[in-house]
Amino acid sequence: METEHEFTIDRLDLDPHYGWLRENRPVSKIRLRNGVDAWLVTRWEDARRVFADPVFSRARAGGLPFGARGKALSIADMDPPEHTRVRRLALTAFTHRRVQRMRPRIEQIVTGLLDDMAAHGAPADLVEHLALPLPVTVICELLGVPADDRDRFTEWSAARLSVSAHTPEQMAEAAAQLDAYLTELIAQRRTEPAEDLLSALAQLPADEDGLSSAELLSLATTLLIAGFETTAGQIANFTYTLLDQRHHWERLVAEPDLVPAALEELLRLLPLGATPGLPRVATADVELGGVHIREGDTVVVARTAASRDESVFVNGDTLDFDRPENPHLAFGHGIHHCLGAHLARLELQVTIGTLLARFPDLRLAVPKEELRWKDGLAVRGLRELPVTWSK
Repeated sequence: METEHEFTIDRLDLDPHYGWLRENRPVSKIRLRNGVDAWLVTRWEDARRVFADPVFSRARAGGLPFGARGKALSIADMDPPEHTRVRRLALTAFTHRRVQRMRPRIEQIVTGLLDDMAAHGAPADLVEHLALPLPVTVICELLGVPADDRDRFTEWSAARLSVSAHTPEQMAEAAAQLDAYLTELIAQRRTEPAEDLLSALAQLPADEDGLSSAELLSLATTLLIAGFETTAGQIANFTYTLLDQRHHWERLVAEPDLVPAALEELLRLLPLGATPGLPRVATADVELGGVHIREGDTVVVARTAASRDESVFVNGDTLDFDRPENPHLAFGHGIHHCLGAHLARLELQVTIGTLLARFPDLRLAVPKEELRWKDGLAVRGLRELPVTWSK
């Protein structure tokens, strides 16, 4: 059952070996970058089982793909009952209603950024003018981070998500600086609360059922990094894909009501992670996809591969905005379903929808072969996306 295949990363193309494994060895043995042997899951049904079945523990895995975990467990590294308690408390502050109240402000930010891009004139870098500043502005405003400090988060986030682009010393230094900054900000919000998410979290009871200072720091860090880097990447990646497959862009210009369905399809099809997903460890012997998993074995889910499973998604490797159902796994499944999924969807809908309406003739300003892609990070994405439009 072992595979010695070296999975390649080529822009937004998913290594075709994932498809071969899904059809022939849906649960197969691989070796992670840190030398840990693991079972790779590539079918949708098996993937959802791993995400939902408590026998597969995140706490037992404890940060395997990216080195030793920090002093406090992230919510992504917890199992029930700790995970249940922290997520419940987080959701009392990070509610769907709070996110929806941000729509007018997100629309205002996007409009302002596109005004600036139009004033700059064509060609312009969409990453610099839109994809990067929007999510960092939104997540920092949501958490209550002062505007003057936002540029530092771009550097800290990149270092925290590094696979090989930064040295271990650089990663540790970035983590220490971010922890120190947020620790001070949390202390301020405990005594002088404002109208932001960090204040709401800081005011939760700090008893045996509340968030400890370490848990609050870890949760704030997770929200900040996940809410910024991933959305920035998706905005650029989605725009590039639509411009590269021009008929899809033209269709959305003509049918703007199709944007939400189109975004779900882009979420399903495009790989964001440059590495296998967060690992889990089996806490008992279990059968999965016809394979015997032993207690203590590590299991990882290839979410994009599972979201192309032909038994669930007809023509799974094809972008299709007319799918009647789209139960993709881009935001995970089960108790670890992405806490910020509502916010990510809202940002993407406003951004892509406004971009289509404002610049219907937007196009790449350079041949796609000349585009520069991120390297050595845990997420895939463009470093720049030069675009042009009619004057």
